[in-house]
Amino acid sequence: MRNIILKWNKFSLVLRILIGIIFGVLLAVTIPDSAKGVSIFGSLFVGALKAVAPILVLLLVTNAISNHKSGKKTNMKSILGLYAIGTFLAGVVGVVASFLFPVSLTLTSGVEDLTPPGGIMEVLKTLLFNIVDNPVNALMNANYIGILTWAIILGLVLKGAADTTKTVISNLSDAITQIVKWVIDLAPIGIMGLVFDAISTNGLSSLLEYGQLLTLLLGCMFFVALVINPIITFVYTRSNPYPLVLRTLRESGLTAFFTRSSAANIPVNLTLCKKLGLEEDTYSVSIPLGATINMAGAAVTISVLTLSAAHTLGIEVDLWTAIILMVVSAVSAAGASGVAGGSLLLIPLACSLFGISNDIAMQVVGVGFIIGVLQDSCETALNSSSDVLFTATADIAKKRKEAR
Repeated sequence: MRNIILKWNKFSLVLRILIGIIFGVLLAVTIPDSAKGVSIFGSLFVGALKAVAPILVLLLVTNAISNHKSGKKTNMKSILGLYAIGTFLAGVVGVVASFLFPVSLTLTSGVEDLTPPGGIMEVLKTLLFNIVDNPVNALMNANYIGILTWAIILGLVLKGAADTTKTVISNLSDAITQIVKWVIDLAPIGIMGLVFDAISTNGLSSLLEYGQLLTLLLGCMFFVALVINPIITFVYTRSNPYPLVLRTLRESGLTAFFTRSSAANIPVNLTLCKKLGLEEDTYSVSIPLGATINMAGAAVTISVLTLSAAHTLGIEVDLWTAIILMVVSAVSAAGASGVAGGSLLLIPLACSLFGISNDIAMQVVGVGFIIGVLQDSCETALNSSSDVLFTATADIAKKRKEAR
């Protein structure tokens, strides 16, 4: 058995995941009733990732900052700029595509129990309160804004600590990283369970009614991933961006697609950054931060669904309102992680720009939940893979500048 496991682990993670996907699909199509127990592997895998990710982020960021030597430069300013540019341009793509290919919705109901934020100030207020959250509470609820805040503060304070203290923190960080590697090795089995559960429970029939909307949403996300992001990377690196783009989509986007959680994909992204040879001082901070504020997929979702609602109601959208929507989509997307329900619950906020009532806006949210099987998966894949892409882009650009 040990030899079988060792041989299995010699295959690349991507190949193992693809094998898991194939088995998941086959089981869901052929013996869905007999193989019901398979879905538990998916829940266990996502649960394990979500359990280890918060403490991993806390220790990695604390360790990186406490051991950072004064005078050693990081790329955080460049990365933050790339995050902002990428999210804003994603919102622009969503708005432009909605004008070029307008979609009408068949509005539904059933989301009356959800409460969206009342305005952009409420989103910012939620973010501020997440920053000052109790550290234990932040870890328990996976509040990554709060975890990052405490990690940065602890790291700064511990910069002056004794070397033995820093060694303990470093050892703890290494131990959690090893645990993460063990969890990631279980990804093929976990993803097999996730695929089985998605197909056997939801099927694809429920998506057919919303095929046009899904095509528009996913088309925008693919355009951002395969055109906009490569252009941004090329401008910064002056080299062919596609080997890096495709690798991040393959090794980060694929797992994010099935886990549907940027937070759960943090360990995968950290591992990929290490493989790419990036600076740990930088990516140990930029990856957790990106999982919270780098939300290109969310910007696409907010802008497309909002303009679909406006088109359904026959509302004329002028140029300036469209530009405001681009900005609101980007800012709201960055705050999505701090709001229960993610990007979908920020749609009513964007709809208010056009005077669309909250009742109708919440029906649009209901449509979002129906197509969430694919929409949320692709959104997360775009968000998470972009974190690694932009971190690597900044690193390549820095080395290119130094080589001059």
